[in-house]
Amino acid sequence: MVDKSSKGRKEEVVTREYTINLHKRLHGCTFKKKAPKAIKEIRKFAQTAMGTTDVRVDVKLNKHIWSHGIRSVPRRVRVRIARKRNDEEDANEEFYSLVTVTDVPSPEGFRGLGTKVIEEED
Repeated sequence: MVDKSSKGRKEEVVTREYTINLHKRLHGCTFKKKAPKAIKEIRKFAQTAMGTTDVRVDVKLNKHIWSHGIRSVPRRVRVRIARKRNDEEDANEEFYSLVTVTDVPSPEGFRGLGTKVIEEED
């Protein structure tokens, strides 16, 4: 039987690292719309991954996407998505997702990096 005291999958605070392939999500996109579309695709990815409609993109991630201009968006980006509890009293949702950029640790790039759950120190 299912334990009733445990929270549902979408009801807990969690942090995960993902690699988002922007190249396939922006295929066929007009040059002058690539960077704005990349931000929209990151938001859409975070909504489906974390199950929240409130997605907040970090300033550093925005600068990383726009670093080579509007046309030359990075092919892949490693992001950390954290589902956090909304503490505002007039909030519509209980949780929101915060998307930040992380560095790629290995010298061979994104190869072999999968989804990784980050343990919180609370």
